Amino acid sequence: MAEGISPAEQRHGADAGHGDVARPTESQRDPVMLRDRLGVWLQEVQGADAVIEDLQIPSANGMSSETLLFDARWSGQVHRLVARVAPLAESDPVFATYDLDRQYAVMRRVSETTEVPVPTLFWSEPDPGPLGSPFFVMARIDGVIPPDVMPYTFGSWVTEASDDDRAVLERSAVETIAAIHATPVDGDLLEAPAEGETPLRAHVRRLRTFYEWACDGHPRSPLIERAFRWIDDNVPVESDPALSWGDARIGNIVFGEFRPVAVLDWEMACLGPRELDLGWAIFLHRFFQDITEMAGLPGLPDFLRPARVTEIYREATGYEVRDLDFYITYASIIHAVIMYRIQIRAITFGHATVPDDPDDMIMHRATVDALIAGTYWTDKNLGSSGS
Repeated sequence: MAEGISPAEQRHGADAGHGDVARPTESQRDPVMLRDRLGVWLQEVQGADAVIEDLQIPSANGMSSETLLFDARWSGQVHRLVARVAPLAESDPVFATYDLDRQYAVMRRVSETTEVPVPTLFWSEPDPGPLGSPFFVMARIDGVIPPDVMPYTFGSWVTEASDDDRAVLERSAVETIAAIHATPVDGDLLEAPAEGETPLRAHVRRLRTFYEWACDGHPRSPLIERAFRWIDDNVPVESDPALSWGDARIGNIVFGEFRPVAVLDWEMACLGPRELDLGWAIFLHRFFQDITEMAGLPGLPDFLRPARVTEIYREATGYEVRDLDFYITYASIIHAVIMYRIQIRAITFGHATVPDDPDDMIMHRATVDALIAGTYWTDKNLGSSGS
């Protein structure tokens, strides 16, 4: 789930922690065909002198969409570009729908109204004709991205950084989330809740719809269904809504000198409480950290702790974060539904088999259980809410 990238990382589109099993090659297009058709399209939108000089499909291409890295020349200049392409229907996409034109509009709004670093945007092409699916094009950004595979908690440039540099990364990432939340979201930029529905309730409704679509014709997950009951019993009173980035995690940020130089992957953007993004950022780090500890490695246990994230966010905005325990748990449930769907997809492509227990399709099932029970943080000896 990512758009711009450093060539050194080539990590476009790798969703959090799902591994190569979720990216079967059957979903990818032929690169020669893509180069030819993209070249024809580029001349139509930019001019007859525009040519594609190089095109690559990263080996770690995405499960939810495909990313193309290419160099193009026009008016005597070479432009290093990225195209995000919606998946083909026959690739059994992770999500039921893909609105790349809306993603493009969200990114443009953020870039025009905040200081959040968004890659320079070139074109959005909603017509599926040129490449078989809608796509958009933006500048390629140099920098480094915390990797997903292997996770950045396993001996990466993040773990090898000094404590001071990692503190800069942590603070600047949370401050970037805060800046995103200042984006004006009037008009039709985001899907509005139904009449009488709050943004959080709308988010939960969409998650239920996604789960029902994902499990159609497949075994249902008792854990996920129990988790939905937990949501209904614990949903908090919401703060005023903001633009939620949706996939707010450091693996969707390009860094330079430990500070963000590009914020990527906006397909989950929505209207919602600020805590949606904070809970997601904290949980996704804990997801990777738990995997690391299971492997007997230290990882980064003191990184992105809830109390620290809350403190940085308060200093950046003056806002008092509320009900963060709920939103961290909710993030684990969102991730469970996504992982369930990705494993269904892997089974469809013959890269996995149906387990006896459907909940085994959720790698972090024990974490979801512990968060719902309210024992996760004490089980990890981290104290209340990981403070």
